[in-house]
Amino acid sequence: MKTLRATLERGLRKAVSPVINWMVDARVHPNTLSTLGFLITCSSGFFFHSHNVRTAGALILVGGMFDLFDGTVARRTGLASPFGAFYDSTLDRLSEIIVYIGLLSLYNDYRADANDVVMIYVVILAMAGSLMISYTRARAEALGIDCTVGIMQRAERVVLIGAAALLFGEQNNGAVLRVVLWGLAILTNLTVLQRIVWVYRNTRPEGVAVGKAVWRTPEWLRRKLDK
Repeated sequence: MKTLRATLERGLRKAVSPVINWMVDARVHPNTLSTLGFLITCSSGFFFHSHNVRTAGALILVGGMFDLFDGTVARRTGLASPFGAFYDSTLDRLSEIIVYIGLLSLYNDYRADANDVVMIYVVILAMAGSLMISYTRARAEALGIDCTVGIMQRAERVVLIGAAALLFGEQNNGAVLRVVLWGLAILTNLTVLQRIVWVYRNTRPEGVAVGKAVWRTPEWLRRKLDK
C-alpha cells in the first residue's frame, strides 16, 4: 500500500510541479494554501447536501491537492513552522468532518428509505474511524513514537470518496459511493486497531527500539504510572 501510494504521489508531484514552482517563486504562504484547500473541501459538503454528488467529488479532489501544495511550498520556501503544521492538521480534521456531514445530509432527506437510514450509521462509523486515526497518531507522537502505519490514511480516504463521487455520482442509486463508504467504515476502524497494536508493541518493554530511536517513558507518563 505504501509503495503504491508513494508511486502515485511521485507521479502527481511531477504533474503539478509547474504549479508548485510558480507558488514557490511567488512566495505564496503555505497557510494561505491550507486555508484555500479547507474552503474548497468544505464546499463539497454543500454539494453533497444538494445531491450534486459529482461536483462534490471534484471539489474533494481539488481540495486534497492543496495538501500536496502547502507542505511542498512550506519546505521549499523555508516558511514551514510549528504553527503551520498545527493549522494545516486542524483544518484537515475540520474539513473532513464537514464532508461527512454533507454525506449524512445526502442520505437524510425526505426521500430517505431503509437503505439510506443504514447509510447514516455507516457514514458516522466512517467519520469516527477517520478522526480516531488522526487522534491515535497524535497521541503516539506525544509519546515520541512515529505512527503512520495503517491501510486507510487521509490521502486514501480523500481519493476514494472524491473519485467515487466524481466518476459515478448517484448512478444506480449511488452504489459505488455506498460501497466506498462501507469500506471506509470498516477499514478506518481497522486502521485504528493497527495503530493501537503498533504502539503497544513499541512501548513494551521500556527501551524497545522504534525505528532508529529508542523509546523511553516520558516523565509526565512515568509520574502518572507511578501513582
